[in-house]
Amino acid sequence: MEFSWRSAVALYKTAIDERADPRTAQWPLVHSPWNPITAAALYLYFCINVRRLTAKMPTYQIRPLLIAYNALMVALSLYMTYEFFVTAYLSDYNLLCQAVDYSPTPLPTRMASVCWLYYASKYLELVETVMFSLRKKYSQITFLHVYHHTSMLFVWWLAAKYLPGGQSFLFGGINSFVHTVMYTYYGLSAFGPHMQKYLWWKKYITVLQLSQFVILFFYCIRSLTTGCGYAAWMCTLNIGYAISLLLLFLNFYFQAYIYRKSATKKQKGTAVTNGVAKNGAVANGNLKHD
Repeated sequence: MEFSWRSAVALYKTAIDERADPRTAQWPLVHSPWNPITAAALYLYFCINVRRLTAKMPTYQIRPLLIAYNALMVALSLYMTYEFFVTAYLSDYNLLCQAVDYSPTPLPTRMASVCWLYYASKYLELVETVMFSLRKKYSQITFLHVYHHTSMLFVWWLAAKYLPGGQSFLFGGINSFVHTVMYTYYGLSAFGPHMQKYLWWKKYITVLQLSQFVILFFYCIRSLTTGCGYAAWMCTLNIGYAISLLLLFLNFYFQAYIYRKSATKKQKGTAVTNGVAKNGAVANGNLKHD
């Protein structure tokens, strides 16, 4: 038993300390796996018990907080997009195959820094769920929402700990751009219902999200088949992760924009006869929506 315990401790030290990138190994939120584990455990507990935990609380109107939070996330996402792609350009990255440069020189360290910042931003994104709960928007705390936020903590802890650079930049950079667009939408919608007429492009955000998973999938497949210097274990992990997100976001897309549209058309067809609605809610031949 003693030998087994010592072996386990030695294996842990090898995996967590000796194989880590020495530049980021002791950075905040990176030095121990207990950082994402603890955050994920508390987050899951909150999501599972959110109705009970907020049952006696009033429904808060937090529009100024929503606008400020989304403005912060737009600025942060835009900055990370810039840092990922500009640093890759200055470092003369090969877009199709790029290993991690572990040297402590300025450009590799700059790339490691933005990888860390991107990872740290995953903790800030958990605040979204808290704001959903304060507004009693429980329907938005879906399996997709919880899975995505929780899993990103672990995937990017691994990236920040072991692979803060190289091909990690592509997914971080693309996702930061997508988040710039997404949080812009959320920020504008937070101003109120009068903004909805300007937000017709909502579904294209989902198309952008789906596109990034397709890119990640084929990018990692190519890395594995060409023997790129980037870690094969991370490529394999990202392939599986991309598939899971692609399936979940496709399901969301069909539910939100295909099936719902078909159901709405069917409802309109049954509710209107000869231009007159059964409930009288038709004006100028168009069905009104509450």
